[in-house]
Amino acid sequence: MVHELTQVPDNTAVRTALWRALHLRVDAPPHVVEDEIGLRLAAPGADWRARPDMDPQATSGFRASIVARARFVEDLVAEQADRGVTQYVVLGAGLDTFAQRRPKLAARLRIFEIDQPGTQAWKRRRLAELGYGVPDRLHLVPVDFEASEDWLDKLVAAGFDASSPAVVVSTGVTVYLAKDTTSATLRRVAGLAPGSTLAMTFMLPADLLDGDDRPGLRTSEEGAQASGTRFVSFYTPPEMLALAREAGLAQARHLSGASLAERYFTGRTDGLRPSSGEDWLLATT
Repeated sequence: MVHELTQVPDNTAVRTALWRALHLRVDAPPHVVEDEIGLRLAAPGADWRARPDMDPQATSGFRASIVARARFVEDLVAEQADRGVTQYVVLGAGLDTFAQRRPKLAARLRIFEIDQPGTQAWKRRRLAELGYGVPDRLHLVPVDFEASEDWLDKLVAAGFDASSPAVVVSTGVTVYLAKDTTSATLRRVAGLAPGSTLAMTFMLPADLLDGDDRPGLRTSEEGAQASGTRFVSFYTPPEMLALAREAGLAQARHLSGASLAERYFTGRTDGLRPSSGEDWLLATT
């Protein structure tokens, strides 16, 4: 999302990119994901690490969650590419940098990044300024969600092959959307070619979070509202699974954020661990 008057990404997109970069600056190896390209895209200024939301200790759980999210998506896309899937769709792409960071894997795919028109215009310009450009296999697809434009129609118009399977990923998006909007997205995904995979994050209600993480959720919620991107929807895992199955995704399952913590952070000696609160819906068509 981009604020149209200033043509800069919203705070949420920038914060996510900066946390990925901060992981490399303040956390010990092995790094869960390596991404400083998002920092270069955002160009936040020399004092970005002095921002309150970049405090290495206070925000460590959120930072860990963001890098775990990015790593899980990369592993999923690589796994599906090895199975012959050649299309990758990112819903609400923001400052996603997969295509730039993983060029060998990206070369095996046709990547479609969907976001608001302002976001896409800004990102296209920044990629050109940084020397990356937009290669033929990367499609920046502008969709005006506020005007109820159909993202699948726009996707097909951009060259997406609806008869071939795809990996569709939506991270950090559903919390900002009404339930009906997320249901519509799930119905669209359910109609994709057999063999398609969806990975979508959702925020848990506060009472399902670990006690130590609840104050952080409140702080995040207040910050989001102050920046004009308020939290709208929270789901229990059964609620999200029911939503997916009602939409036609019979092969839907829940993946807890804790399982990613086990996968990517076990054995660390620095105590870095994702905060609770964000889980995953995984589904296949």
